[in-house]
Amino acid sequence: MKSIYKISLVALAVVGLTACNQEQKTTTTAAEVKLETEAQKQAYSVGASIGKYMSGHIKEQEELGLPVDRSLIITGFSNGLNDELKLTEEEMQTVLQSLDETLNEKRQAQAQALADKALAESKTFLEANKAKEGVVTTESGLQYEVLTAGTGEKPAAEDTVEVHYVGTLTDGTEFDSSVARGEPAKFPLNRVIPGWTEGVQLMPVGAKYKFVIPAELAYGNRDTGSIPANSTLIFEVELLSIEKAAAPTAEAATDGHAH
Repeated sequence: MKSIYKISLVALAVVGLTACNQEQKTTTTAAEVKLETEAQKQAYSVGASIGKYMSGHIKEQEELGLPVDRSLIITGFSNGLNDELKLTEEEMQTVLQSLDETLNEKRQAQAQALADKALAESKTFLEANKAKEGVVTTESGLQYEVLTAGTGEKPAAEDTVEVHYVGTLTDGTEFDSSVARGEPAKFPLNRVIPGWTEGVQLMPVGAKYKFVIPAELAYGNRDTGSIPANSTLIFEVELLSIEKAAAPTAEAATDGHAH
């Protein structure tokens, strides 16, 4: 595809949609499509792959409140294939750029609305959880509950820890789990979100804690995809082992002190 079709994913979606929605203009049905020769399979695959990949963009447009005239999409696709365009490429470029801008504005508005909703829900959840028996709230706002007491050593922020964990949103949606993967996670404790760095230092080896981490100690107002902006996160964490950080050499310690 050249020129106008490179301008916007919307344009590709226009092409892709026809693979799923083209009205039959002959007596041939989908069940009668011949896919016997390599050329037939290639031609079909071109259309089907574009349709499969790009149809989501049309769905998103509709979900954002912008209706799509599918019959005109089919007509435009057919006109494009036959080089019988009813608009110039310059006109289409202007239209598609305008559509992209509108979609981006609607995406931003939707994201802001979700972030505002998450902020309000998080505040309510944190207040309710804070009042539960057994829940301790630290000065930073981190909330934790001891599920299983451990007797081992506690890690320092510089140490590497090995843990099993399950992470969920306040509505119970699971977004990450080492348990589900069947393999513990191992990482330097000072390289993760602040709520983890603070919380896991409270845990002796062998313990299992439940942490409720406010957004400001997690990912803040960033939307990570699986975690909406302003989300309070819930983790059940089991501390399996600690790998102590290497002690600084005398030379490094002297050099650090000199600076």
